[in-house]
Amino acid sequence: MSFIEIKQISKTFKVAKKKSGLKESIKSFFKRDFIEVKAVDDISFSIEEGEIVGYIGPNGAGKSTTIKILSGILIPDSGECQIDGMTPWKDRVRYVKKIGVVFGQRSQLWWDIPAEDTFDLLKDIYEIPEEEYQATKEDLINKLDLHDIINIPVRQLSLGQRMRCEIAASLLHNPKILFLDEPTIGLDAVSKQVVRDFIKKLNKEKKTTVILTSHDMADITALAKRIILIGKGHVLYDGSLKKLQIKYETEKYVSIKTKDKLTIRKKGIKNKIKTKNGYDLVINANEISISELLNVISKKITIEDIEIDHENIDSIIVKLYKDYKI
Repeated sequence: MSFIEIKQISKTFKVAKKKSGLKESIKSFFKRDFIEVKAVDDISFSIEEGEIVGYIGPNGAGKSTTIKILSGILIPDSGECQIDGMTPWKDRVRYVKKIGVVFGQRSQLWWDIPAEDTFDLLKDIYEIPEEEYQATKEDLINKLDLHDIINIPVRQLSLGQRMRCEIAASLLHNPKILFLDEPTIGLDAVSKQVVRDFIKKLNKEKKTTVILTSHDMADITALAKRIILIGKGHVLYDGSLKKLQIKYETEKYVSIKTKDKLTIRKKGIKNKIKTKNGYDLVINANEISISELLNVISKKITIEDIEIDHENIDSIIVKLYKDYKI
């Protein structure tokens, strides 16, 4: 059995339905109409210990619901879930000592006191031995650069500073699994890079299993080799990011620096734009290769410089969503 084993998990929520207007508001006060929404529907997947997996999908796909089931916050309507030999919602006290959870839009830090005070409280909650706690705390402070902010009230910290403290708080008890739900939402580029580098180092040094949900595909590409795509409550794709890129990365962007005039008509060239220093071309890599393109162009003009860029991961994911009609 894999470290994380999910079999046919489903979860349905009852949602109140109400029309707009005063009359309807008064009517709903006495009698409410409800509709059932399937947040996750017959989901199955497995994850090995030490993997970093990107769990992606559009808003409302069921990502956060899955994370809450995996972390033991929600109980599914049906299905099985075994993580390190435990069922999250049945072995909750024993299980929570094995996991760390970071919700980008939720905080576990006390707002009006310094983060270190919350750390001390978590030490008692998780019953961490004093020596182990001090060593782990010092290691996290160093790696996440918390020296100057650890004793400042949380409400006075920037979003990036607070998020680094949130991650540290989730790792004080050295969990085997780390759930990250939008951990870099709203962060600037520097803070995002600090968080990504730390997660990579954590996974490499401690073999911590990481499940990451994010709409920032740069997070996914920087950290995960495997992705699970969920849409409308179903798993639609489970495989390597590299295979996905090979399948959907059909467009390549070629910038050519030249003083010559370029006239070219060739199958696979989707667009040609004259620039100040030359030309920008968009090609379909399935119809014409870069080497073939350069062979044709070099016979027509003198190339002073060339830049080749690939389709970004966001465009690839959009194509994937369209294929699955989500």
